[in-house]
Amino acid sequence: MQNNHLAAKDLSIGKINSALASVRPRRLRILVADDDQTTSESLTAIGNQHGYQVVSVADGREAFRLLKRDSEFDVAVLSMVMQHLHCVDVVRYMKTEKRLMRIPVIMVSDGQGFRNIPESFAAGATAFLAKPFGPEQLIRALRLVIGNQMLESLGPGSLHGVKPKTFKYKNRIPSPAAAGVR
Repeated sequence: MQNNHLAAKDLSIGKINSALASVRPRRLRILVADDDQTTSESLTAIGNQHGYQVVSVADGREAFRLLKRDSEFDVAVLSMVMQHLHCVDVVRYMKTEKRLMRIPVIMVSDGQGFRNIPESFAAGATAFLAKPFGPEQLIRALRLVIGNQMLESLGPGSLHGVKPKTFKYKNRIPSPAAAGVR
């Protein structure tokens, strides 16, 4: 009788373990659109090295076509100046489609695209990186926009009951009178 109990217990633990093994967190997906092959390859390599699944396309038109059929991206990294369709147009499209609105957009540019920065932010872009940038800057930007996206997805009131940590700051700058200035 005791052996049957152990076998049933082992079976349920085995099922639980196999179920847990099959439920792996999915890798975060990044859409990279840049018509500069070197930049595109660098972005892809950096993303892959840090555990992201990177899908890379060569220009704005390819990004647009991909987004029409695949909305399962956690972030988009778009070159501001691309052939066929500029970053601003892709961002505008993303912000008009309900299934794409939640995807944060990081714009990347060398000096050519700087004049488009205000228009890109107005269209709905989230962040900007100036070329050249290092892996640390890209990963920091990715974590920032993905973290913000996750917080926004929680919705208002989702942190109800969580008390923010408060800090008491002492005035470390003396007043002019205390510093002897008259």
